[in-house]
Amino acid sequence: MNGRPRIPAPLGRPHQGARAGGLGLATLCAGLVLGAGMAGAAEFFTLKGHGGPVKGLAEATDGSAILTASFDYSVGLWHDGQPRWLEKHRAAVNAVEFAGPGRAISGGDDFDVILWDLDAPADDDPGKVLGRHAGKVIALDVSADATMAASASWDGTVGLWPLPAPGETASGATRAGRLLKGHDAGVNDVLFSADGSRLYSASADGTILVWDVAAGEPLRQLVRHGFGVNTMVLNEAEGWLAYGAVDGVTRIVDATTGDEIADFTLERRPILAMAGDPGFTTLAVGDGEGFIMLIDTASWTITRDFRATLKGPVWALAFSADGSSIHAGGLDDAAYSWPVGALDEPTQMVRDARSFLRPPEEMSNGERQFQRKCSICHSLTPGSARRAGPSLAGLFGRRAGSVADYSYSPILTGSDIVWNDDTIDRLFDIGPDHYIPGSKMPMQRITGAGDRADLIAFLRHATGAGSISQFKQEDTK
Repeated sequence: MNGRPRIPAPLGRPHQGARAGGLGLATLCAGLVLGAGMAGAAEFFTLKGHGGPVKGLAEATDGSAILTASFDYSVGLWHDGQPRWLEKHRAAVNAVEFAGPGRAISGGDDFDVILWDLDAPADDDPGKVLGRHAGKVIALDVSADATMAASASWDGTVGLWPLPAPGETASGATRAGRLLKGHDAGVNDVLFSADGSRLYSASADGTILVWDVAAGEPLRQLVRHGFGVNTMVLNEAEGWLAYGAVDGVTRIVDATTGDEIADFTLERRPILAMAGDPGFTTLAVGDGEGFIMLIDTASWTITRDFRATLKGPVWALAFSADGSSIHAGGLDDAAYSWPVGALDEPTQMVRDARSFLRPPEEMSNGERQFQRKCSICHSLTPGSARRAGPSLAGLFGRRAGSVADYSYSPILTGSDIVWNDDTIDRLFDIGPDHYIPGSKMPMQRITGAGDRADLIAFLRHATGAGSISQFKQEDTK
C-alpha cells in the first residue's frame, strides 16, 4: 500500500502502495514459511499457505506481523512465519491495512470493507463489515490517528469509514460511512494526508483528485493523465507524489501543483504497484511484466531494476518495517521477500511451471478450457485446501454444495443440483450468475457448444478414475 508517515503503533505501519487487477490463478497446497523472522531480517523468505495469488500486503511498524490478501478469499495474519486465517470475505481480497493496535481492514471483490479484531479469541468471529460499495474494493488507506479508513472502488466512489475509538474492538459501534462521488470511472487508489484532513484518489478516468475529508468534496484536480492511474505514493514532508498508470508511466509530481519533478517511464506496462520505504528514501515500482524498479528519491535515480517473477505481473508491494527488505505478491500462491541489498540475482516468484502457463498447443481443447475457466479456483485432486472453489475430484454424480472441507455460499446449502453432463453444460452455457445466482462463482460463459462438450469430457476423465496423463482427446480446434 502507499507510503507516508504514521503515528507509531504496535500494529500500524506506513501504508505501502500495492494494487491488484485482472486474473489470479492456481494453487500451492497449504505449507509453512521458509526462513527469516519478520522483524526486518534482511534474508530472503516466502510466506506460503494461500490457495491463490497474493494481491495485497502490509507490515506492522514494529515488524512483528505481516498481512496478506489473496484471491482465495482470505486474509493471512503472519507472526514468525505462522499464519492465522481471517475469513469473512465472499470473493477475492485485494487490499489489507493495519488500522492501529490490534486492528486491520481489508477490501475485496465482494464489495465489502471489513474491520478485523486481531486480538479476538480464535473461536470468535474477528471480522465486522465496516462498509459496502457497489463494486470491487481495490485499495485502502487508514488515517495516521487510526480514526478513519478510506476505500477505492470500481463503482467510481471513494468510501470514508469512521473507525471505532482506540481501545474498542472491531465489534464496537461505528458511525455510518460516506461514499464520495467525483470520478468518472473506477477508483484505483486512495491516500490520506498526514493530518487526515485531505484525501488523494486515483482513477481509471486518468485523474488524481484531492478531497476535503470533512466536507466530502473534491478541492482540486492534481493530475490529468491520458490513461488510467493505478497506484500512488505520497511524501508530504518532501512535497512529492508518485503515480503509476496503465500506459506504463511512472511519474513524480509536486504534491501541491501537480508539476512534473521526475519521470521513470520504461517500455513496460501497466504499472500495478508502488511502495515507499519508511523513510521515503526508496520508491519501489511493480509492473505487469513482472519487474520491480527501485528509485533513490534523493537523487531521483534508478538503483535496481530486476525481474521479480518468472512470468506474470507484480500486484502487491510493501517494504519491511526497517526498509531492509521488499515484499511482493504476484501469480504465485505465496508472498516473497528479498533483502534490498542483495537483488543482483534474486529468486524469482513462480519458480515451478504453473499449469495455466503451459503453451496452449501442449493441451487438448478440453484441458485448455479447464485451465482458462476453472483452474483459477478449483483443483482436480481431493482436498479444497485454501482454494477459492471446492475440489472437483469426484465431481460427476455429486450434489452441489456437498464438499465437506469447503465453505459454500448459502444459495448452495441444500441444493438439488447434481453435477452431470447436462448441469455442467447448462452452468457454462448461461453462466453461473444466471444458473446459480448468489453463488461465489464468477461470471463467465463458454459460448461454444463444442468447447463445453470438450470441457465436460476432460472433467469426466480427470475427476474420476482416470488421470490427466491418461486422458487423450482429439483436439477439435
